[in-house]
Parts: sequence; C-alpha cells; structure tokens
Amino acid sequence: MAPIKALNTEELLFEEKTLYQPPLEELREVIQSTLAKNFENVSVEVTACPDLKSAEYGLMDSGLGGSPMLLEVGGPPYLLPLVQRDKLYNVKEICQKSMNGGNILAVGAGAGPHPLRSSNCEGIYNMSISSDGQLKNGSYTAKVSGLEESCVLESIPDTEPRCALLLNLFVCRGEPGSVIKITCKKRTGHLNFIECIRQGLLQKYGEKCVGMGGIFKINQGKAYQHVMRDFSKTPINNEKELNQWLKFFEMPATLNALGVLITHENDLDLRLQHFHSFSTSNWGGHYHYDTTPETVEYEAYFNVAERIVRVDKPLETHKFGRD
Repeated sequence: MAPIKALNTEELLFEEKTLYQPPLEELREVIQSTLAKNFENVSVEVTACPDLKSAEYGLMDSGLGGSPMLLEVGGPPYLLPLVQRDKLYNVKEICQKSMNGGNILAVGAGAGPHPLRSSNCEGIYNMSISSDGQLKNGSYTAKVSGLEESCVLESIPDTEPRCALLLNLFVCRGEPGSVIKITCKKRTGHLNFIECIRQGLLQKYGEKCVGMGGIFKINQGKAYQHVMRDFSKTPINNEKELNQWLKFFEMPATLNALGVLITHENDLDLRLQHFHSFSTSNWGGHYHYDTTPETVEYEAYFNVAERIVRVDKPLETHKFGRD
C-alpha cells in the first residue's frame, strides 16, 4: 500500500472569524462565579503566566501570549460513520499559514497521525515552530494496545508534523504575558471543569462568541478519559455505538490537558470544547470528567483568543462524537 501523504495545505479551505475578547479581569469574575457553583474551593486571578516550559507543565514555549487564536481542522464527520484515511494534515504548515509565519506555539487535541503508529490514536499536540520553520515536538499519541487493551503513550518525533481527521488548537507566539489562572478543589456540581467554564461564558456573553485555550492540570484525583481503538470496520452511527467502540479508562493524576473551548459554533460547525491530556507515566487521552469529586484538584492557565480559523470544514456534517 502506498504511503498516505498529507493533504496540500494550499488547497484546503481556510475560513476566519473575529471573536469577542473580553478583558481578562472581567473574565476572571465570570469564571470565578460560575466555578463557585460547581466546586467548593475556587480561586481565579489574572496573573503573569508561569514558565510553561518547566517540567511541571511541559509545554514547548513559555507563555500563552502573542496573537492568540483558535484553530479547528477537519472534524468528527471525517472519522464517523467510517474513517476517511486521506484526511491527513500538515499541522506545521497550517499553523504557519494561519499565523503568517513567525514564532508559534500550538497546543491542543486531535486525532494522532495514524501512519506513524500504523493505528488510529489520540493526538496530544504541543508544538513550537521557529520563525525559520524548525519544528520542535512535545506532542504525544495515546493508543489502545494488545489483547489487554492497555493505554500506551508515545512521543511524536520532531520529524512528524501531521495529524489526522480532526484537530482543535490554541495557537499563539508563546510569549509571556497575563493569563487567567484557575485553581479549584472538591467538585460539588455535575458539570465537568471545562463545561462549567464554557456554560458560564455562554450565559454571560450570549450571542458574542468567546474562545479560550491553554493548559489545565489535574494535580490530585482521577479522570474518566477515552482512547480511540483502531478504526472501526463497521459504520458508527450514534453515540451508543461510538461509546462501545471507544476504550474508557480511569486515569490518575498528574494529568496535563491541552485544548480549547468556545461558546458558539459561530456558523463554522465547531467543536465547542476539546482537551487531551498527557502524563509522565503511560497515561494519555481525551478528557471527559473527574471521577473523584471529593479529592480532585485542578490548576489551569488560559488566554482568550482574538479569532478562530476554520480549515477543511466538512461539507456533510453530524452532531455526535463531540463530547
């Protein structure tokens, strides 16, 4: 079988919309009030971004500042009901085109480059691209392996710029600057950490579309996360069939989750929230919710995006497979 090449970036449809950018101090108040309905202990502040390159966070650049934007490529319709294997993208080129070159940090969640693993896999994306085009990859894949169906987390090499099928990234220059810092403990409500924030922003800003992204950590507790099995040979047509195909795990802290959230689809057929996590052990996958409300501890650093760039939006779409 001939190797699958990434699609030509210059032939993909790029669409762009400006997002509403509330002041960080205003966002702090909104996020504080909404999380307080869902967690017993909440602290939200506007602060200088810590060095996210430190081992504690593990990103490929220090900050979340400098022309922050959201980027969505492809979508679940390219995976479900049946996979479209040709939907393979050059993430480096797409980021460079979206940011008009320069230094770039891109973090988030997508499907991993299946040719690299000879299998479907999750992608945890954490890339820096220098102004002269050098890619440094701190990204990972997570896949389901063997008869025991264990989770296997593997680094993606600097020579691999691709993702498959679907991708949600927070993209910026990696510069230092102010961010929203969130810490919360002991979940008392039913919403997961990200959905709680997103719902609060939606209620506050209504028709104004607000997007954010960055990193959150689960420092204590466990999380319910999935890893995709290899591509299904039979069509997956609804959430029930999807959840039978996915492999779910309860994964222990510490988990570092990268991704985005946005309040509206904005007429771009967007995924409203998407975070994938990695760890220093063998765990990684798609965040759903924590399973230890009494002991869970979250720590997050987010910035608000100026715009959203939508690439290769599916012409035929559906609404399942987006949790």
